[in-house]
Amino acid sequence: MATRFRFRLESLLKLRKALEQDAQRGLATTIQARNLTEARLDQLRKEHQRTVESRRLQPGETVNLELWRATERYLVVLERSIEKTRLDLLEAEKLVVEARQVLTKAHQAHLMLLRLKERRQAQHAQEALQEEFRIQDELSVLRYRFNTRPRAAMPQEVP
Repeated sequence: MATRFRFRLESLLKLRKALEQDAQRGLATTIQARNLTEARLDQLRKEHQRTVESRRLQPGETVNLELWRATERYLVVLERSIEKTRLDLLEAEKLVVEARQVLTKAHQAHLMLLRLKERRQAQHAQEALQEEFRIQDELSVLRYRFNTRPRAAMPQEVP
């Protein structure tokens, strides 16, 4: 009877699977951070647009210079925040690309070992089948020899 298949690198396969799952979680985290940065950028742009719209005055309306200056200062702050957030978004995009590359490498490493395991399992099955055939052949030869053996000097019963 053939032995049960045992993959000697099973612990390494489990480790690589765990690393792949960690890379998936890392990618999800970086995508979430990028999405939050993108939402913050959209919010800042909308706030900038609302502030620009709030400067409009109706014809004949008086101009409050203090409010106008404060609005302009706020717009400058918003523009700086928008630029900083845009740079943060670019950095977040780079991190997402790097996280995808890490996940791809981890996935490839995991699949490589998985394919090796499958090949070794198929090889083991083939060897077990060959062993089974060899045993069957030996049994056939033994049966043939036993059944075709000359029955010499069999004592006959005398009545």
